[in-house]
Amino acid sequence: MQFKNPELLYALFALLIPLLVHLFQLRKFKKVAFTNVAFLKKVKLQTRKSNTIKKWLLLATRMLALAALILAFAQPYSTASNSATKEKETVIYLDNSFSMQAKGKNGELLKQSIQDLITKIPEDQNFTLFTNTETFTNITTKDSRNDLLNIAYAANQLLPTAINLKAQKAFSADESTVKRFVYISDFQTQKDQVFKPVDRLETFAIQAQPERTNNIYIDSMYANKNAANTIELAVIVKSNSIQAETIPVSVFNGEELIAKATADLSETTAATLLFDVPATGNIRGKIALQDPLVRFDNTLFFSLNTTTAIKVLAINEANSAYLRKIFTAPEFNLTGVDAKSLNYSLIPEQNIVILNELTVINPALVNALEAFQKNGGSVVIIPSLNPDVSSYALASKTLMGIDVVRFRESVSKTPQLITSISYDHPLYVNVFDRRIDNFQYPSISSTLELKGGNSVLKMADGSSFLVERGGSYMFAGALNTQNSNFKNAPLIVPTFYNMGRQSLAIPPLYFNINSEVSFDVPANVADDAVVQLQSVANNAISFITLQQQFKAKVRVTTLDQPENAGNYTVTYKDEALQEVSYNYNRNESILRYQTLESDANLTYYNTVEALFDDLQSLDEVKSLWKWFIIFALLFLCIEVLILKFIK
Repeated sequence: MQFKNPELLYALFALLIPLLVHLFQLRKFKKVAFTNVAFLKKVKLQTRKSNTIKKWLLLATRMLALAALILAFAQPYSTASNSATKEKETVIYLDNSFSMQAKGKNGELLKQSIQDLITKIPEDQNFTLFTNTETFTNITTKDSRNDLLNIAYAANQLLPTAINLKAQKAFSADESTVKRFVYISDFQTQKDQVFKPVDRLETFAIQAQPERTNNIYIDSMYANKNAANTIELAVIVKSNSIQAETIPVSVFNGEELIAKATADLSETTAATLLFDVPATGNIRGKIALQDPLVRFDNTLFFSLNTTTAIKVLAINEANSAYLRKIFTAPEFNLTGVDAKSLNYSLIPEQNIVILNELTVINPALVNALEAFQKNGGSVVIIPSLNPDVSSYALASKTLMGIDVVRFRESVSKTPQLITSISYDHPLYVNVFDRRIDNFQYPSISSTLELKGGNSVLKMADGSSFLVERGGSYMFAGALNTQNSNFKNAPLIVPTFYNMGRQSLAIPPLYFNINSEVSFDVPANVADDAVVQLQSVANNAISFITLQQQFKAKVRVTTLDQPENAGNYTVTYKDEALQEVSYNYNRNESILRYQTLESDANLTYYNTVEALFDDLQSLDEVKSLWKWFIIFALLFLCIEVLILKFIK
């Protein structure tokens, strides 16, 4: 038992006063003379004994009544825990990621968690709540009910380490308060990170559990092959379990249904569907299926744009037949010219310029290519068999910041093997299914020794064969058959093809939201003007992104926007330039959950209701002063009865 006003307990010493008065018999008796004392002797003895008992009883009841009153004014109470009377800080993390769309016993996990919080947290209790996208500081359910009910699903999900850090920052530095951190989530495993409680916080984990986890979703898509008037799209549909029924999948261009198929998941958890869509004109595509468990992954948006040919200029002093086989129409527009008859006015109109084994790179050409690079162009330098080292040194330094150390002529019959590939370089991303340790290495004899830049391909001695810097490339040696067999190696096609593709970064079928992406829009835009991204579904939604202007294109970079999946149009002065699509990441579609158990630093609950019922019991303070008032009245009643009935 504890007291709100313990200083009043000193008044209990006042009980000593009536006790002392009684013990010392401070009351004086008056003697009265009587004629026959012998007759009253026995009566006198009996009366004195009765008076003594009566006085002790009255003394006890009065002292008990007074003690009860003193204790009542001291306001006694009892608690279920030591922290019940301490000041408390409560911080709540509410997971509003897409996986919380799954349905539990009482509806969607997120909506039910919000409703339980509003119902179970006392209306006047202050707390801080944060989600993956929002933070509500020092709020009450009474004042913030509508804000809580309007919490929307978010595409991005904070990692457990970030959640813990954000929670710690939300608490004050006061060490005297009880700090309670409530973590409400379905606890999906993500990026090999699992939730671990913070030692100095009372952590309560509430795992919202769906009734079923057999989610069906559109995983991804890609262009399988191109025909004259159609493009074959491959769509991958996945499920977390075997399905008894086939799943219908539809393809739309805007609101128009253009193809339909069914996914058979009766024997496997993944199926690939093929759709033929028109290759003429822009397509604002959408692939859709019906699955009630989690909705965000039922739709995949994609865009197809009218083919914009990438302009390639090959300045030749060597045979360029292999370039014509790689840079084919309609994807590329290759122009080959002899170095001696080069018209410099052609250069600014290109996307990529290839110097094909020039013996000398004259300064005028270097200046023209430098201006071309500043306008977003890419340059590829292929040395000749007998290059003018000084001119190459000037060109490589000016155009790429690379030093040419020396020219190494082959003095033996054994050429250098090209043995190392930078698989993580953008040139070779998604080219290989796996990293190859042993393959048919191409070789080269005479080379320039290059210093600087990013080595994309290396030779056996560790020196660079292909170097990249700022989107431009330089080979170490001639690619003709006298010097190298690189033309016959499988690497040549993806190497030059991706050089061309990346010189004009045409957007792919779709991007993922919440990732930094860049793409090029072929357009001539005024210096003080910008392009915008406008939502196809809602014309009122438009935004300006980071962008870099060049002479014949605009490089657009998106970071945090757009926030919603869908088809978007790149516009300039209300003119549509290009279509682009964004989708939510499918990481949360798999529905893999952690297994939580209570331990010294973590208390686990299945529902919000169970947690706050327990916290309410722990924090309950039972006031006892009313009982002591009752006891005081009871002792006074006993005193009255003693006075009345004990003679």
